[in-house]
Amino acid sequence: MCRMSKYSGQNLASLSPAEIKQWIDSFDTVLTDCDGVIWVDNNPLPGAPEVINRFIANGKKLFFVTNNSTKTRPEFVEKAVKLGFNVTIDNIISTAYLAAQYLKNVGFSKTVYTIGSTGITKELDAVGIRHIGIGPDTIQGSLAETVASFVPDPDVGAVIVGFDEHFSFVKMMKAASYLNNPDVIFIGTNTDERFPMPDRVIPGTGSIVKAMATCSEREPIVMGKPNPHICEIIRQEYNVDPARTLMIGDRCNTDILLGKNCDFQTLLVETGIHNAADIAKYAKSDDPAVRALVPDVYLAKLGDLLPYL
Repeated sequence: MCRMSKYSGQNLASLSPAEIKQWIDSFDTVLTDCDGVIWVDNNPLPGAPEVINRFIANGKKLFFVTNNSTKTRPEFVEKAVKLGFNVTIDNIISTAYLAAQYLKNVGFSKTVYTIGSTGITKELDAVGIRHIGIGPDTIQGSLAETVASFVPDPDVGAVIVGFDEHFSFVKMMKAASYLNNPDVIFIGTNTDERFPMPDRVIPGTGSIVKAMATCSEREPIVMGKPNPHICEIIRQEYNVDPARTLMIGDRCNTDILLGKNCDFQTLLVETGIHNAADIAKYAKSDDPAVRALVPDVYLAKLGDLLPYL
C-alpha cells in the first residue's frame, strides 16, 4: 500500500507557520543528500549546518545519503565537521559503504575487481574483502598485445563499478571478461549520468556503469539512489518507520524518487539540479513514472526551515 502524502508539489513557504511546524513534527528520521542540498563543493549552503544540527539536537535520526563513491565514511565525516555539521560516522550512508555491506551480507569471500577509487577499496578493506584494479590501466604497446597479456584472476567473484577518473578501454575489457561468468556479481554504485558545469560536462558514474552494462550484456545491482536497496539497509540497521521518514534532495530523479520508492515523505530544495519549474512540468505529465518525480513539498533552500526549528 503506497503512502498518500498530505501534500503534492506544494511550496512549503506558502504554508502557515503552524502548518510547517506540524509538518516538521510528522517525521522522526531525516535522510538528506549532500551536494546541492547542504553544501556545494567545499562550501556549506546558507543556514544548512544550523538546520541539520537543530534536527539532531531535537532528537531526529539523521543520515547523509550520498551517491558519491569516491570518499569513505570517515572522509565524509571529516568534510562535514569542517563545514560545521555535528555528525559522526553513524550519520553517513555512502554507496561505497553500501556496496561493501552488500557483499559482506551475502557472505562474499572472493576478490573484487574494482572500477573506482579508494573510496570503494577502503570500505572493502574495512570488511576484509580483497580487491584489485584500482588506479590507471591503459593500453601498453598495441591493443592486441594488451589483450594477449591479460591473465584473468581466477579468484574474482565480483565487479564493482563506481566513479573512476582512470576508466579506460583496458578496464572495460577486464571487467567485461570477468562479468562473462554469470556467477560473478555485478555492482554499480549509482547511475548519476553527469555533473553539469557552466561550459562543460563531467561524465558521472552512471555513464561508466552504462558502458559496462552494454559491454557485459548484463544489468548491475545498483546501490545508490533511487534504488530501494538503501531502504532495506536503513530499515534493517536503524529500525525506521518509512511513513515518519523525510528524504531531502535536489534531484527529482534520484533523491525524490528514492523517497517515493521507499514510501518516505519528500522535500526538494532548489539549490541544486531541479526547481519549481521542473516540478510544475512533472505534475502535468500523463506518465505516472514522471508524476512520481513530484516531491511532497519544496523550498528555495534548506536554511529557510531554521525559524521553525
